Amino acid sequence: MESDMRCPFCGNIDTQVKDSRPAEDHVSIRRRRLCPACGGRFTTYERVQLRDLVVVKKNGRREEFDRDKLARSIRISLRKRPVEPERVDQMINGIVRRLESLGDTDIPSDTIGEIVMESLARIDTVAYVRFASVYKNFQEVSDFEDFVSELRPDAAAKTPEPDPAEG
Repeated sequence: MESDMRCPFCGNIDTQVKDSRPAEDHVSIRRRRLCPACGGRFTTYERVQLRDLVVVKKNGRREEFDRDKLARSIRISLRKRPVEPERVDQMINGIVRRLESLGDTDIPSDTIGEIVMESLARIDTVAYVRFASVYKNFQEVSDFEDFVSELRPDAAAKTPEPDPAEG
C-alpha cells in the first residue's frame, strides 16, 4: 500500500504502510511505515476530524486549531503529576470532541482555555493551577494567592468553630 506520507528521515514522498491497527485509544489508527528509499521506519496516527476548527485569538488573529499544541500545553501542566498517559489522551480527545461539537468552526481562545481548565480541574488540581497561571498570565504571587483562595474559599475564611460545650 503506497501513500503520500513524507519520510521524516530523508524526505521521500513514497512511503509504504507495513501495518495498520487501532491505536490504544480506539479513536485513531496507528500505522507502521517504511521508507523504501532510506529504510527508515516510523509510526503515524490517523484520526477522524469532524471539522476544521479555527482559533480566534484575543487580538482577533485567527489560526488553524492545532491538536498537538493543545496536547503539549496540557502535558506541560501535568509534568511530573501522577496522571496516567491514557487518562491524558482521553481528556485531550474529549476536549477536541467538545470543541468540534460546539457548532461553530471559529472558536475563541478563551473558550478553549476555559474547557481545558475545567477538564484539568477534574483530574489534577496542581496541573489546573499551573495551566491557569499561564492562561491567566499571573504576574505576582498575589495572583496565585487570589486564584487559590477562589479554589478553596473555605480555607481562606477558616476560623475555629465555637465549641458548644464551652458555651
